[in-house]
Amino acid sequence: MKHVHYTEVPLEPVTMAGAQGVSVRWVISEADGAPNFAMRIFELEAGGSTPYHEHPWEHEVFILAGGGILTVEGQEEKLKPQDVVFVPPGVSHNFRAGDEGMTFICLVPHQK
Repeated sequence: MKHVHYTEVPLEPVTMAGAQGVSVRWVISEADGAPNFAMRIFELEAGGSTPYHEHPWEHEVFILAGGGILTVEGQEEKLKPQDVVFVPPGVSHNFRAGDEGMTFICLVPHQK
């Protein structure tokens, strides 16, 4: 069992090539005994973005604050608080924050 305020989890810079102004908190992970999924909270600075990339696992995303643009396979979608996003496996995508930045929850399966 784990119960903390999310701000008690360290905020780490994302070092993936192409990431700009992106930090993450691994709020639930294998280190907590979660056998299947990780819950992460991403914080993007104003204008920050994740790299345009793809991978063999899905993303489930909930926008908490701010807004921006999701690019999926070259198509852009506006994002606002309380939007829900599902990015299937193998689909090219990235998240880009607007002028106020963007914070979102992202769930992914553990990579084994």
